Amino acid sequence: SQAQPDQQQPVAVPGLLAQVCEDAQRLSGGQGHRITLEAAPDIWLLGVENELRSLFSNLAFNAVRYTPPGGSIRMRWHADAQGAHFEITDTGIGIAEQHIHRLTERFYRVDTGRSRAGGGTGLGLAIVKHVLLRHDGHLHVESVLGKGSSFRCDFPPARVQRPRALASASGN
Repeated sequence: SQAQPDQQQPVAVPGLLAQVCEDAQRLSGGQGHRITLEAAPDIWLLGVENELRSLFSNLAFNAVRYTPPGGSIRMRWHADAQGAHFEITDTGIGIAEQHIHRLTERFYRVDTGRSRAGGGTGLGLAIVKHVLLRHDGHLHVESVLGKGSSFRCDFPPARVQRPRALASASGN
């Protein structure tokens, strides 16, 4: 409910994403998903680690839940002049265009029957939106029914941290 995160600190996002990727592999179980992670090792983020873990986990677990067995899920963490970016792309069932603008509403479900069968509450993407707001970020969604979805989280340059610069600043 607060406007800005408490206890902001540099978060080692590449390591956090490696854990999320392992968790997604476990969730996939024997479904044969090909889950890959490409993460720039020197891009950290100023923020709250447990909130960022929730954001990344929600997106990764949704990709596993809505990608048929044998499908692909690609996670990517990188930075450019516009800030840091987390992208997750899947070859899942996709989302019809008319639903995309409502995805981050609390309790909104594209297909209530399928969500209930998979254990969804309709809160995952609302949590993602909330965490992004608290970290000055934005969510972009692209999807094609039957082909898959892409979710991109953009964080502003002011949030980007470089571990080497942090070590230099502390005298190490």
